[in-house]
Amino acid sequence: MEEFAEENKFGDEDIESVLYIGREVSVFKIPPLKANEGHRAQEWGDLGNPLWKGRLRIIERSAGVAIQFEDVTTGEVFAKADYDPAKPSVEAVLDSSRYFVVRVEDNGRRAYIGMGFLERTDSFDFNVTLQDYTKRWKARLNPPTPTTEKESPHIPAGPKKDYTLKEGQTFSIAIPGRAKATTPTTNLLGGNSSLTSSSGGSGVPPLLPPPPSAPKKR
Repeated sequence: MEEFAEENKFGDEDIESVLYIGREVSVFKIPPLKANEGHRAQEWGDLGNPLWKGRLRIIERSAGVAIQFEDVTTGEVFAKADYDPAKPSVEAVLDSSRYFVVRVEDNGRRAYIGMGFLERTDSFDFNVTLQDYTKRWKARLNPPTPTTEKESPHIPAGPKKDYTLKEGQTFSIAIPGRAKATTPTTNLLGGNSSLTSSSGGSGVPPLLPPPPSAPKKR
């Protein structure tokens, strides 16, 4: 590790980051893909007798991401597949979550190999690693701009208004359903009266009853 760090310090070697390691991976020779159908692991023959066994590493460099099949002991590369999210080189099979088809290239030559994990948790982590890298790749293609800040599109542009009350200012609130205060009116006998007519409170003073009639003479 010290030697690797020293080499990268002077820029003699590209810095690499290991995103995923599959400790035990099997590689299979697969038949040609049938028209309009996906790959199926059950068509690869005896899955217990693979073409090759080793480890798999997903490595990120400045140029991109590569999937490497390596010998566990010597580290020798058996096959390599550059991963481009625009043209993914990995395809899941139709009949299992542990097997995939990988497109590998070498000096312009292209081939398809089958790949299988021993445990489903390994294949799940493999999938998640590629998905996370794809998200970061898309984010680099569409970086955020100052005009795409998190602002509500419903808020109109312009200076903010000051709605605070100044000294000496008051405000009133009209409560629906609350009866209006009666307006004092002038009584026929003088003075103010708060009585209103029963016909709707129009402010007209009520009429006085007529005086009693005089007693008839006998």
